[in-house]
Amino acid sequence: MAVDWNAIRAEFPALANWTYLNTATFGQLPRATVQAINRHLARRDELACSDFLSWFDDADRLRGRVGQLVNCEARDIAFVNSANSALSLLMGGLDWKPGDRIVALQDEFPNNIYCPAVLERVGVEFVETPWERFYDAITPRTRLVVVSTVNYTNGFAPPLEEMARFLRERNVLFYVDGTQSVGALRFDIGKVQPDMLAVHGYKWLLSPNGIGFMYVSPALRERLHPAVIGWRSHHAWRNVDNLHHGAPVFAASAEKYEGGMLASSLLCAMDASIAMMLGIGVEEIERRVRELAAMLRQRLHGLGAQVPEFDSPIVAARFDGRDASELARRLKERRVLVSARHGNLRVSAHFYNTEEDLDRLESELRALL
Repeated sequence: MAVDWNAIRAEFPALANWTYLNTATFGQLPRATVQAINRHLARRDELACSDFLSWFDDADRLRGRVGQLVNCEARDIAFVNSANSALSLLMGGLDWKPGDRIVALQDEFPNNIYCPAVLERVGVEFVETPWERFYDAITPRTRLVVVSTVNYTNGFAPPLEEMARFLRERNVLFYVDGTQSVGALRFDIGKVQPDMLAVHGYKWLLSPNGIGFMYVSPALRERLHPAVIGWRSHHAWRNVDNLHHGAPVFAASAEKYEGGMLASSLLCAMDASIAMMLGIGVEEIERRVRELAAMLRQRLHGLGAQVPEFDSPIVAARFDGRDASELARRLKERRVLVSARHGNLRVSAHFYNTEEDLDRLESELRALL
């Protein structure tokens, strides 16, 4: 049965007032997601939080949905408040030696530059390399590669499975930030086999900011110590009537990295958004996103833009002699939302967008140009 994209669009109230082509900055929240937050808060009032342990059952249900989304076990998933929290855990938990090397691609998102650069103070070498020289940058001293599934400025999507195979053969850890594609494009843990995948849910997963998840491989969990220690660090934390006193015994699952309370209302929100997306079908969503991105590239080419032919949700355009930031500002005045990143006019359509949105962008840009 064909997906009724117009009916799905109607579930996103903000789209009634804006031509929104900016999911790479923020995803819009469906009504069901806001309702899930409200239900959780109403439940707190009704039961005076007496059922707080059941909130962790809600979290475990979401672990299962996340596992379904990215093809892993629920026990491999821990919740974080942002992708940089996951990367900071990884950076802080490894035993670095002077001369160790971390490699990232050029023009990465600042998370993936700042964290490795800080380790230069203990003698770790940080190398940013263009994709064309990536494999040459991997030396016997390379311990970690940090990469995004999709580059936030231009939409470049590196071949993750190929990279992962190469790195596994050399015992190099592989950290992947999926914030700019998971929810739009399928990500298969079983195929890529990263050591860690981190996703902040506020973009393509249509969740509030401040909630995300990380996948931590079983092998990495054996060597990566938790950085946040709290009352849930002990494996038997559910026995709240008699909490363990003494050094915690950590669980084998990724949950051991959470430490304390979770942002329960935000987890309920993410659960509703992911449930909606699984209901539509991740294959259908990816097909729709790629279709819209291809149409965007074609239309922007038609307006005279230079557009990289990257098959990803982010479409970057440069117009000779025109400032991208100024174009984005003037489009916003016309209630058309896109963004500017490092000289690119960045346009990002999700499954809730329509061809009419693309028509409106094309019309307003033509008028401005």
